[in-house]
Amino acid sequence: MALKYALVHEWLTPKATGGSELVVQEILKHIDADVYALIDFESTNPESYLFKRTIGTTFLQHFPLARSGVQKYLPFLPLAIEQLDLRGYDVILSSSHAVAKGVLTGPNQLHVCYCHAPMRYAWDMTFDYLQNSTAGQGVPGWLTRYLLHRLRQWDVLSANRVDYFIANSHHTARRIWRCYRRPAEVIYPPVATDRFHFQAQKQDFYVTVSRLVSYKKIALIVKAFNQLGKPLVVIGGGPELKQIQQLAQPNVQILGWQPDTVVEQYMAQAKAFVYAAFEDFGIAPVEAQACGTPVIAYGLGGTLETVRDVKQYGEMGTGLLFYEQTEAAIVDAVKAFEQYQSALNPDIVRSHALSFSPSIFQDRYQAFLERCYGEFQQHISP
Repeated sequence: MALKYALVHEWLTPKATGGSELVVQEILKHIDADVYALIDFESTNPESYLFKRTIGTTFLQHFPLARSGVQKYLPFLPLAIEQLDLRGYDVILSSSHAVAKGVLTGPNQLHVCYCHAPMRYAWDMTFDYLQNSTAGQGVPGWLTRYLLHRLRQWDVLSANRVDYFIANSHHTARRIWRCYRRPAEVIYPPVATDRFHFQAQKQDFYVTVSRLVSYKKIALIVKAFNQLGKPLVVIGGGPELKQIQQLAQPNVQILGWQPDTVVEQYMAQAKAFVYAAFEDFGIAPVEAQACGTPVIAYGLGGTLETVRDVKQYGEMGTGLLFYEQTEAAIVDAVKAFEQYQSALNPDIVRSHALSFSPSIFQDRYQAFLERCYGEFQQHISP
């Protein structure tokens, strides 16, 4: 008899188009699973792969302004995810960067969690969140601190509901061990490398593509290029757009949000992709490398696993890393890159990116599921 699968993700909205959503999309290409989420506004979106699909949701679906960001209801997220009734399934697959792993399951149900990250605002980004949010200031700040304290307790407790963890990088696997004391299999997320066209001849400009939010450090990149006076193209929308537009000198072009075709064109033509965020994996640097475009990146987190520093790898290098999130470090890295640029082979850069292709993800993910199910059956058999 065929196994019944449920796939649980945090939220499904047109604005949620990051790496975790790509994982969900790739899993559903090969596994026939019913889909559940805290909220869903994708099944009514004609442009979505989930259009007209039946998706189970929670009471948060009907909360005001949920579509624009259910994170505003943070204290309710654990309660909401526990209301999903998954009793009719043999295997629960969760795609979790917040609370999806907290669904309730029975002793005969296998639960495998692909963890994109333990909740960053509850763990390693707590103090950044408190510092940059009005909810973290004054008297309300003490309530926020208490809520985050309780959220951490629930987060650790709910990790015990997972039978097997998958991490999207070795960096995330270490974070899972730090927060939950649980081992995790590392399976890199799928990157649509075929979508990005290889171009060996580059033009004389740099590019960065990102949501314009504080932790992506786009303002830092812009300030560094203001100093350098070199051409930079910034693509992406977000709350920092106006601030970054005001910062930019004439050598920095701010394009805002652009369709995929424009993004792909600029990525392929740029002499390098600049990336200053601290990410658990970071798909954009891999996408750039799929174009044969080398990457200048902050060397902490996922980029240590996706970008090969030309200073260390020589002719097998795919970019250059810097190790401080400062203007000076970015300026020095760009200057160093221009000295090493001739040593970077676009064909090798492209070849490295192909090791993160969807087919490799599928092979590893499905093989791991089969192994987990076999072990799980042995544990529950009398």
